[in-house]
Amino acid sequence: MAMTTGGNSGGPMSDINVTPLVDVMLVLLIIFMITAPLISHTVTIQLPIANPKTKVAEVVVPPLDLAVKQDGSMYFNDHLVTEAELKSQLAVNAQKTPQPELQIRADKATEFKIVKKIISDAKASGMVHVAFMTTDAPKG
Repeated sequence: MAMTTGGNSGGPMSDINVTPLVDVMLVLLIIFMITAPLISHTVTIQLPIANPKTKVAEVVVPPLDLAVKQDGSMYFNDHLVTEAELKSQLAVNAQKTPQPELQIRADKATEFKIVKKIISDAKASGMVHVAFMTTDAPKG
């Protein structure tokens, strides 16, 4: 609140300086104008209501384990395989319903081009679920 001396009267003038208030209100108006369209969805749909009491029978398929050593040797479910054998195993498992997940455990020092080749072979054979296995970061 600004208090100034009135021109010739010599007494204090008790008018409120509204310029900072108007500036703040304009900034808030602009912020609300920008964020308001982001809050609402343009497409409205009726979402299903979940019932936690009903249980869905879930078929559990054991995952496929592929270990890749630093030198590029591959172990499919703990058995040494060549690239051709791996491709055939992936093609067979890709046809299963439900499809098992391929879990790749690559050594930390394995070149990425080896892992990239395995992923492209898995995709070419029809595998949809591919995951990478890692370890937790050391705590402390």
